[in-house]
Amino acid sequence: MEKTIELNKNLFCEYSTDENNPKWENAITRLHPLANKPFDIRTPFDRDATRILHSSAYRRLKHKTQVFFATNNDHICTRIEHVNHVASISKTIAKALGLNVSLAEAIALGHDLGHSPFGHHGERIIEKIMDKHGFQKKFWHEKNSLRFVDYIETLPNYSGFKENMNLTYAVRDGIVCHCGEVNENFIKPRNDFIDLENIEKGHQMPYTYEGCVVKISDKIAYLGRDIEDAYNYRFFEKVDMITLKQLAQEVMKKKIRFKDVNTSSLIHEFITNLCINSNPDKGLAFSSEYYDMMNKIKKFNYQKIYSNKRFKPFMKYAQLVLEAIFDFLYDYYDGKNTIKRLMKYTKFYPTLTVDFSDWLIKYSNIDIDLHNLRKYKNQIIYDIENEVDYKQAIIDYISGMSDNYAIKTYSELIEF
Repeated sequence: MEKTIELNKNLFCEYSTDENNPKWENAITRLHPLANKPFDIRTPFDRDATRILHSSAYRRLKHKTQVFFATNNDHICTRIEHVNHVASISKTIAKALGLNVSLAEAIALGHDLGHSPFGHHGERIIEKIMDKHGFQKKFWHEKNSLRFVDYIETLPNYSGFKENMNLTYAVRDGIVCHCGEVNENFIKPRNDFIDLENIEKGHQMPYTYEGCVVKISDKIAYLGRDIEDAYNYRFFEKVDMITLKQLAQEVMKKKIRFKDVNTSSLIHEFITNLCINSNPDKGLAFSSEYYDMMNKIKKFNYQKIYSNKRFKPFMKYAQLVLEAIFDFLYDYYDGKNTIKRLMKYTKFYPTLTVDFSDWLIKYSNIDIDLHNLRKYKNQIIYDIENEVDYKQAIIDYISGMSDNYAIKTYSELIEF
C-alpha cells in the first residue's frame, strides 16, 4: 500500500488570490466591463476558463505541434494535450498549497493560445520573417498569447455580436509571464500592478502565486511527455536509456526501469517534491536534488530530442511553408484595394485568399460596413493604409494557424 504524504494545505492559503487578498481588485480587473449573468455561480476566473475553452484558438491547439511536427499519430502529444497536462498539474499543486484552483486552471488553459504552428521552430521562423521586414519588436509566444486573448479571439455575446475575450488581469498576467524556463529554484510573485503591454520576455514574475504555479507546471508537463513520445519514435540508443534511468534512480532513491521514467512518474515526483519544499518565506521550490534532476533531464531532452537530426527535413519544410505564405500575402498588398486583388485569385487559392480577406474585414478598417454587418464588435487593430499594420496582420494570421492549416494553404500555392 502506497504511503500518503501529509501536506499543510493552509501553507499558502493567505496568498490565495481571493476576496481576502489585497491584490484581489487588481486581479479581477478587465479591460472592459463584462456583462453580468443572472444566477451565475462562477467566479471571475471560472468565467475566464469557460471563455478560453469556447475560443477558436483553444480548438486549434489540437493540430499544433508540441514537439513532433504535424503528427498523424493519435498517441503523440499535441499542443492541446500539453495545455491540459499543465492545467491538471497546476490544479493539483494549487489545491495542495491552498491557492485559487480556478485561477490556476484558467491561466494554464490559456497560456499557449498564441503559440505558432510548428512549435518553437515556427516561433523562430516568424521572428526571422519579422526581422527581415523591419519589425522593431521580437516574436515570442507568451506575448503573442496575450495579444490573442486581448485583440484577436472573439466570442459572441447574448445578442450574437462578436466581442473580444476580455479576460481578467490575473489570467492575462499569468499567460504572458508563463514561460516555463525557470532558471532559479525559488520563485515568488511580484508585487507591482503593471501594464502587461510593456512586459519584456523573461523579465517579470507573475503577479499571483497561481501564475507562478503555472510557470513551474509548464516545465513539469513537457519533460516526461516528450521523453515518452521520443521513445515511441525510437529516438534513443540503449546508452541514452541507461543514462536517463540512472539519473532518475539516483535522485528518487529507488530502483527503476527506463519505462518507469515516464509522464506519470515524473509528474508525481515533481509535484510532491515541490509541495513539500515550498513555503511562503522562500517561495515555490524543489529540493536541490530534484531541481538538479529537472535541469539534467531538460539538458538530456535538448541533446537527444529537440536537437535530433530527424527534425531537420521538416524544419526546412516548415520554414518554406511559413515564408511562402507571408510572401504571397505581402505581394498582394494594395491598401484599400487589397481584398479586390486577393479575390481575383480565389479560383486558384480559395482558402488563403478568402480566409485572409475575412481576417482583414474583421480586424482592419478596410470595410467597416461589412465589419458591422457581420456583427463584429471587436477592436479594430490594423489601419489598412499603413503597410506596417498590414505586415502585422499577416504575422498575426500566420501565428494563429495550426500545422495542418498552414500546410493546406501552402499546398494551394504550389499546386497547378
